Amino acid sequence: MNPRPRIPAKPAARRQGAGPSARRRMLLVIGVLGAASVGLMARAFDLQVVRKQFYQDQGDARFLREVPIAVSRGTILDRNGEPLAVSTPMVSITAVPSEVLDNADRIPALAQALGTTTDDLKSYLEQRADREFAYLRRQMSPDAAQAVLNLGVPGVNGQREYKRYYPSGEVTAHVLGFTNIDDHGQEGLELAFDSWLSGKPGAKRVIRDRMGHTVEDVEQVRAPQPGQNLTLSLDRRIQFLAYSELKKQLDDVQADSGEMVVLDVRTGEILAMVSLPTYNPNAVTGTNGSQRRNRAVTDVVEPGSTMKPFTMAAALSSGKFTPTSPLIDTGNGHFMYYGHDIHDDSANGVLTPTGVLTKSSNVGAAKIAIQLDTQFLYDSYRAFGFGDSTGSGFPGESAGFLKVGHTWRPLEKAIVAYGYGMNLTPLQLANAYATLADDGVMHSPTFIKGADNPGKQIVSPQIAHELVTMLETVTAPGGTATHAQIANYAVAGKTGTAHLAAVGGYAKNNYNSLFAGIVPATDPRLVGVIVINNPKKGYFGGDVSAPVFQRVMDGALRLLDIPPDNIGRWYVGGPVQAGGGLAGNAPPQSSQADTSAEEVAEP
Repeated sequence: MNPRPRIPAKPAARRQGAGPSARRRMLLVIGVLGAASVGLMARAFDLQVVRKQFYQDQGDARFLREVPIAVSRGTILDRNGEPLAVSTPMVSITAVPSEVLDNADRIPALAQALGTTTDDLKSYLEQRADREFAYLRRQMSPDAAQAVLNLGVPGVNGQREYKRYYPSGEVTAHVLGFTNIDDHGQEGLELAFDSWLSGKPGAKRVIRDRMGHTVEDVEQVRAPQPGQNLTLSLDRRIQFLAYSELKKQLDDVQADSGEMVVLDVRTGEILAMVSLPTYNPNAVTGTNGSQRRNRAVTDVVEPGSTMKPFTMAAALSSGKFTPTSPLIDTGNGHFMYYGHDIHDDSANGVLTPTGVLTKSSNVGAAKIAIQLDTQFLYDSYRAFGFGDSTGSGFPGESAGFLKVGHTWRPLEKAIVAYGYGMNLTPLQLANAYATLADDGVMHSPTFIKGADNPGKQIVSPQIAHELVTMLETVTAPGGTATHAQIANYAVAGKTGTAHLAAVGGYAKNNYNSLFAGIVPATDPRLVGVIVINNPKKGYFGGDVSAPVFQRVMDGALRLLDIPPDNIGRWYVGGPVQAGGGLAGNAPPQSSQADTSAEEVAEP
């Protein structure tokens, strides 16, 4: 029997749930890789196209910086081109606080170079650790700043700035004022003309490395515009003369303070303005407001008898009075008016209107005012600028005070006539006298040389000339201001001594001493006003203030080469000889006989 043939066994069926085949695994891997590729491409598109500018800005912010380009503040010059305020280049030390703190071992050397302690510097940096910029020291000298930068401390850089310097120091401090650490004007003309002097800082983009060092200038964003220069009307020589003479006199008479103003009568230009006590604008720290206040424009005084020429101007303008008539009986020096004793220091008897000024009679001034229409008198005072700002543009200028005329009681009208019951600044007083000196034309006082400054006719040229001639008698022998005389020059002027206001009235033994003068009287060019506050040694305006006028204006006339107008005429102790020398003795000391009645009269 043949054996049965063997049939091959069928392969066993694939078990249910067995893993994927190799092909399926390959497809899965390819799918995952494809999805990842698509995701990367999408992300790349997002970064490089959709949000490209954002990330570009973020990168630039870490390396591209816009930094300021410092500009120099304009120079302030006197009328002769001499510098009064200049800007000097300085370097400020800046830092990225976090960078410096990351190099803590370098902080002690940095602190020593900056002139501070390690603990203080570290504390300062830690408080600003989240900032990208901080000042470590402002306005160091270039040499000192370079010594700091040479340390190579990471994150520490230098930035150019400018610092204001005042060559004349305290001599011009009150007029110029000063700037702050950012070089912006804070007081005086630095403040008034800040926009003119400041200029506009520029800007540029730079690339800096991670240490904060500039490695490349990329572009200039904005061109710098330096500040413009400013030429003042001040004459530094006359300013120094006024400062030194006033300072000396304040020391001699032990006064609290003092002011002096010198004006060019033809232009209204201020040639000198001094206020004492003063301060050093190069070192303002530690000074107080009283020292920095320019009293010549911000503080007011009752003018006393320096007001009488303006009462007389109204009298002459009214047509009721001339320099010689009518005669005014001042009697024994006492005039009871509405229960108030208006009095002179001595009996002057009958005086002409000129004599009222010569002897400075309060009684005479009051009797003249009583005869004038009240509104007319008030309008005349206002025309000379009393009660109004002069328009000089100086920051903080006071307008003074003059009560409205229709509210005056009869007694008020009488005492205003000799300088009480109203107040004004030394600059206002100087400008009013300059109006008389310039044939009755008033200019607004200005600190700018060559400014367009047209005048306004206040009184007629004839009356202005008559008043200046009348005021010459005040400085002549027998007047109240012989100490104001200047050899070879005719001087017109007026003294004033006013009791200081006090609680409940006026202080009995405290005064302001004033003098206002015009030179040369026959062809006026200059006006000078001096106010000395509360002198302790003497108080008559003719003794305390007039000598300052004499010394300052004597020098100013020669500095400006103004020709003499009084050769061969009288001068203090006697006439002047043909050669200009004095024939008489030295100027006499004032006595009770030649002091003005107002000097000791109460309001």
